[in-house]
Amino acid sequence: MLENKRLILASGSPRRLDLLAQVSIIPDEVYTPSIDETPFKGERPSELVNRLSKLKAEEGAKHFSHAYVLAADTIVAVGRRIMVKPGDIHEAKQCLSLLSGRGHKVISGVTLINPNGQLSTRVIITAVRFKQLSLRELNLYLESNEWRGKAGAYAIQGYAGAFVRHISGSYSNIVGLPLFETVNMLAGNGYQSKNYG
Repeated sequence: MLENKRLILASGSPRRLDLLAQVSIIPDEVYTPSIDETPFKGERPSELVNRLSKLKAEEGAKHFSHAYVLAADTIVAVGRRIMVKPGDIHEAKQCLSLLSGRGHKVISGVTLINPNGQLSTRVIITAVRFKQLSLRELNLYLESNEWRGKAGAYAIQGYAGAFVRHISGSYSNIVGLPLFETVNMLAGNGYQSKNYG
């Protein structure tokens, strides 16, 4: 019987924890894997998130046996160019200037290892289009510091939500975890939330 097993979230992202709580899934434990997230030469964005989410889940499964281990990795990409989390305000400005007035993709890899050691993985892509940002809007956003620690230098659930003209796909994916696919992956592997209902 798998349904009574523990759920481990192999991610240090508070946004992922909040999103799971939104659908009454509360992990028994949170584990932050330490892995090298450097892309391989020529690695496509979808290949990168798939590989990193698997590495995170496998790292978590080494520490927690006979449990559900859920991991995810999310990036922002313009074409094949991967937008990193900016290290400073200048990098953030470069990211946002590139996203201004054009489309980009938010790509997540989600991996689940069930208590029997079986691995499931999905790659989810959401298309996003930003409005053309004025210099004033750009500078105000940079001053807000909301860009810190965010892929592509923005968080849609914050002020940057006002920059988004169009979304095609999962909104929660842009926040950090595609809920529809994640919940179905858990259910398909026999996980039943102790907190639901």
